[in-house]
Amino acid sequence: MKFRIITIITILTVFVLSACGKSEIKDAKNWPITDFTYTDNNNETFGLDDLKGKVWVADFIYTNCPDVCLPMTFNMAKLQELTKKEKIENIEFVSFSVDPELDSPEVLTNYAKEFNVDFKNWHFLTGYKQEEIEKFAMDNFKTIVKKPENDPNVIHQTYFYLVNQDGEIMKMYSGDKETPYDEIIKDIKTLQ
Repeated sequence: MKFRIITIITILTVFVLSACGKSEIKDAKNWPITDFTYTDNNNETFGLDDLKGKVWVADFIYTNCPDVCLPMTFNMAKLQELTKKEKIENIEFVSFSVDPELDSPEVLTNYAKEFNVDFKNWHFLTGYKQEEIEKFAMDNFKTIVKKPENDPNVIHQTYFYLVNQDGEIMKMYSGDKETPYDEIIKDIKTLQ
């Protein structure tokens, strides 16, 4: 009888402790990102392998953008600062250029400096063809990127995407207006 009670208590303890593990992201997308290797603002290769085991936040921007990219980059820089204040480690930020023909590594670096970006954990990516980034964005992030002929403006969404350590998109948030910083920080911590 005594052995039976100890066994029941042990099972209940294991059950309770397992429930105290990592929480889940509510309504997670769980969209896997296919492998990629592009060129970052340092003119070095950077890809999915460099992000393994890290939580990251991604967006799609371009330096000649006349409207939404400026507030998006400002908001991402603010999010980067908030993660520092919260002492969140093992976090990366990735901005994919949707205008790779114009956005060379040097152009991206100069653009990022305007926002006081900390390049230690934020990479601005280029080094692919226009068609490639359009397909990559649609296939992986379920988002449109389209550069119309004879128009310098690129059509793209304004979301921030939260990606887990396994390279799966968990959630998306508004990146240009009313960015939910508290929610994003909470979700990042949930994945840590």
